[in-house]
Amino acid sequence: MNRLEIVDLHANIDDKEILKGVTLKAENNEVHAIMGPNGSGKSTLAYTLLGHPKYTITKGDIKVDGESILELSTDARAKKGLFLGFQYPVEVSGVGYTSFLRNAYNTLSKTNNMEVFITVKEFHDYIKKNLDIVGFDQSFLTRYLNEGFSGGEKKRSEVLQMLVLKPRFIILDEPDSGLDIDGVKSVANAINYAIENSDASVIVITHYARILRYLNRLDFVHIMAKGRIVKSGGKELAEILEEKGYSWIEE
Repeated sequence: MNRLEIVDLHANIDDKEILKGVTLKAENNEVHAIMGPNGSGKSTLAYTLLGHPKYTITKGDIKVDGESILELSTDARAKKGLFLGFQYPVEVSGVGYTSFLRNAYNTLSKTNNMEVFITVKEFHDYIKKNLDIVGFDQSFLTRYLNEGFSGGEKKRSEVLQMLVLKPRFIILDEPDSGLDIDGVKSVANAINYAIENSDASVIVITHYARILRYLNRLDFVHIMAKGRIVKSGGKELAEILEEKGYSWIEE
């Protein structure tokens, strides 16, 4: 049973409070969307969940399966099953894409009962099964991590990592930003595949409803404003936001 609990979470950056009491629970195979205007704290929440050192938690808790992870490092949180798809993935010259994925997979497999691949070829064959889902060809496996990738390719690279690493808790920070319609569909297809083939809890952070329309399932939509979740509802809430914007929300 997967359960991620965010309990009255407050977080600062440079002594400025950004998160002002966020509470959210994501359980087994649930799909959540977090929407909100710029500066509402959505990305801060994502980074804080993974333990980014730039953010200081001043109050509240983050729990995985009932146990606090506040004292855990980022890599230890990843071993607990948390995965963050970045809004702005960085290029890492000299680090082979396949080598990066294999090292990450092997590290996680030691703690998460994942299948062990003995040879490089076995792992390469495993990755290839996921390439079509995100619209990549095999040439991407010979490149350095995100180097020379377009903005859309970087986003699809993140969701490919998600598929390969099989996390228990998937947090995607604006996976649709900068994508054309085909890119949005590819990313949504990968999310759908993860939803349908695992028990992962999924949190999609986005400004717009367009990627949410391509998800086969959406259980909850939450609106963030000024560091808090101010309203929650079903998928219809995303369409209301698309039509009316955020100005109608009473904060």
